[in-house]
Amino acid sequence: MRFLIAFVILVGACGGHPPIPKRGVVEGDLGSWKFRRFQPVLDIEVWVEGNKGEAFTASYVTEAAEKTGRIEDKDIVNVFVTRYEREDGVVRETVRLARRLAAESGYQVDEGKIGGARALTITGNGETWVMWPAKKHVVKVGGRGRDAVPKAMVESYADRYPSKLPGGSLEGPLPPGPAPKVKTDPKDPYDPNNPKPDMDKVDPNKIKIPEKKVESTDGDPPDVDSRTESKPDADADSKPAQKSEPKAKRSKKKPKK
Repeated sequence: MRFLIAFVILVGACGGHPPIPKRGVVEGDLGSWKFRRFQPVLDIEVWVEGNKGEAFTASYVTEAAEKTGRIEDKDIVNVFVTRYEREDGVVRETVRLARRLAAESGYQVDEGKIGGARALTITGNGETWVMWPAKKHVVKVGGRGRDAVPKAMVESYADRYPSKLPGGSLEGPLPPGPAPKVKTDPKDPYDPNNPKPDMDKVDPNKIKIPEKKVESTDGDPPDVDSRTESKPDADADSKPAQKSEPKAKRSKKKPKK
């Protein structure tokens, strides 16, 4: 028993990471930030296809604001932790989301180190967040009505969820990830000899239709005016055909001697 206690103390002295919370977020006070609420979340912000995730959130309030009884947006920090079944695609889809937000008007996305962790800072529309991917997790710390995110809060969660965000993630190719699965219709299986285009990815501006060549022909028959065509005599058709009478035969008489 003494050996086990000494081993635990030795591991803590060597700078071991605190354990990952069972329900994702730290349900306790973190320094001067007082834990106030836990809630599971149905909406997954970073969607990874084929990799199911569940999200948890926690809210923290400053000790000073709690004592005064007057709590404003700047006195609250929210933490979202999304947990996935596998590590596949988590980093890639987190970077993809950040790039999409950076391309939208109203958001500014920066990459850098905060609280010892390489993370993405997302500012805009009256809110500020620090987000980073970890092993099988995505962590987001911040809130509305804030100009910055407390480094102490980021450091507390980064110690539990070390960042896996690569440097220069906002530029260049996306981080590696699993290849997207090809959806097949059992009623219409894929035929390599007769492939069908994916109409959702077809750019109509890049489709070139070959011009049809019209060959000129010499000696075309002249147009026939229907007005000049001979028509059958209607009276002739209506009149019954007359039978021709047989002609009388002339007898030849022999001359008398």
